[in-house]
Amino acid sequence: MQEIFKYFQWLSNVQKAQFDALFALYSDWNAKINVISRRDIENLYIHHVLHSLAIAQVINFKNNTKILDVGTGGGFPGIPLAILFENVNFTLIDSVGKKVKVATEVSKSLELKNVEIKQLRAEEEHGKFDYAVSRAVMPLADLVKIIKKNISKEQKNALPNGLICLKGGELAHEILPFKNIAQTYAINDFFKEEYFKTKKVVFVPI
Repeated sequence: MQEIFKYFQWLSNVQKAQFDALFALYSDWNAKINVISRRDIENLYIHHVLHSLAIAQVINFKNNTKILDVGTGGGFPGIPLAILFENVNFTLIDSVGKKVKVATEVSKSLELKNVEIKQLRAEEEHGKFDYAVSRAVMPLADLVKIIKKNISKEQKNALPNGLICLKGGELAHEILPFKNIAQTYAINDFFKEEYFKTKKVVFVPI
């Protein structure tokens, strides 16, 4: 929990309470519906919450920005980002009902007013958004192909509209189709924990 406060010192008391509540909520739901590896739940704040917030080190979303979280699972990166960006609208989608159930219940418990959660495949989502975000859901080229239709032409942020992904490992081959336009950010430039040594944020303008 302290890892969050270390990097985000300006959080309000409400945001602190919401981040603080995540461990009990996910531990409880994970015991019923396994959305995080049982061995990994102890690392919730670094491996899942802080990892999600790496996106906030690349872009400070303006108010009323619309974000689509593709393949959100139990709510990552969408829920941590929604706590951080209270005036940004998040739509979280996943095709797996039990994962959507967990994300929905966590969001309700936190009383997040800026989150909508739906059970559907990305191909079935036809809304327009400023950005799509995801956490290692599928190869970059496949994801770009699916969410291209969802990216709005109207710009309101410093970073052009597009896809912002959390990725790990060797990315050279995956980024090849986008080598002239993709931007890659090493997360260990922002967060010093060992876990982030090979983790990246990848941005592809669309």
